Amino acid sequence: MALPYRILERKRAGMRLSEDEIRAVARGATDGFWSEGQLAAFLMAAAIRGLDPEETRALTLAMLESGERWELAREVPGLCDKHSTGGVGDKVSLVLGPLLASCGLPVAMLTGRGLGHSGGTMDKLESIPGMDLGLDRARCLELLDRCGLAIGGATAEIAPADRRLYALRDTTATVDSLPLITASILSKKLAMGAAAVVFDVKTGNGAFLPELERSVELGRGLVETARALGTPASCLVTDMSQPLGRWTGHTSEVLETLQCLAGEGPADVMEVTFALAEEVSRMVDRPLSRREMEESISSGRARERFEQWAALQGADPAWLRTPSFALAPVETPLLAQRSGRLAGVDVRQLGLLLVEAGGGRSRPDDVIDFGVSLETKARLGQEVREGEELARVYLRRDDDRLVELFAGCFTLADEGEAPMLIAARPS
Repeated sequence: MALPYRILERKRAGMRLSEDEIRAVARGATDGFWSEGQLAAFLMAAAIRGLDPEETRALTLAMLESGERWELAREVPGLCDKHSTGGVGDKVSLVLGPLLASCGLPVAMLTGRGLGHSGGTMDKLESIPGMDLGLDRARCLELLDRCGLAIGGATAEIAPADRRLYALRDTTATVDSLPLITASILSKKLAMGAAAVVFDVKTGNGAFLPELERSVELGRGLVETARALGTPASCLVTDMSQPLGRWTGHTSEVLETLQCLAGEGPADVMEVTFALAEEVSRMVDRPLSRREMEESISSGRARERFEQWAALQGADPAWLRTPSFALAPVETPLLAQRSGRLAGVDVRQLGLLLVEAGGGRSRPDDVIDFGVSLETKARLGQEVREGEELARVYLRRDDDRLVELFAGCFTLADEGEAPMLIAARPS
């Protein structure tokens, strides 16, 4: 058995680790044989020296095999999955799942909570009264059989090695290591065992990786590693230089999701949704056209599928029929201080300010105020006049300092242009 000291010594020297050595790291993280200090040293060495594609594949597989593997596609042919690297206002998963299911493509997703400036899909769904996101394999299969859709949180039995390593990455300043990100995402994502997975990697100042080159590199690594482990995968790199959609905030994003499924959603959310749906449907050999998806929305099937699925996962049926949302009561418009074009939005800062206002969490045990929200009125490149509303913020209490900081996230200039919504296709 490879000893921790020897493995750390080799990686610190920039040497390539064998598959057995990498398995020893994942096994040591799972059974406790490796100490916190040793695991931290491995993460630091991997971040500085790097992991090549074979090492990344081996680490992903070792972390994947440290826990349960559901292998759902063996029983549900054509099962689709999707993962986003997160952002501000990103509710695409909530639209994509029921849309695909309403078109006859089964979908299962294990989602996470938000931490930092990004909102989590689990948090958004928990703003729906009664929603139960606890899933095991049997429950997932039951939901897929009844409505073709299952969304829940990752269980403690899935990729336990990643759980321990993930907790150390923040404290060791190794969060942005692309091989470590790839292994972390895929060890959980591939545990479900979908027939194909599509990745939505964000780019821009509100993204986890702001630089386009890094976003493309991550997308390529996710796709190549997933394929090397036997799962068809594809990726789109999409813009996060402004909030996605009109609304940011947990209850308000669920409301916007329902508007999207009723044909009243903002164009950017729908464009990303349709593009991802086309990608994943193609990979399971059941390609969907825009016309088919638009017809499912206009006929009401997509909205009905959301309601059917949500009720099966515990949501209050009366609430689903007539959704009601209590936005935070202190409503303040953010006005343009000059005429011009909207030239920049500090999306990361917007997300962090919403967290500070109570609409997100900076620690895992924080309680979220579901009513804190931001409604974006102007888009990048749009011409606005002095005094025109750029956005509107909904807070729990009067806070002039916070409102001023929100307003400072929007930059007007003589010139500005709209970014490309789909920035790259690294797959």
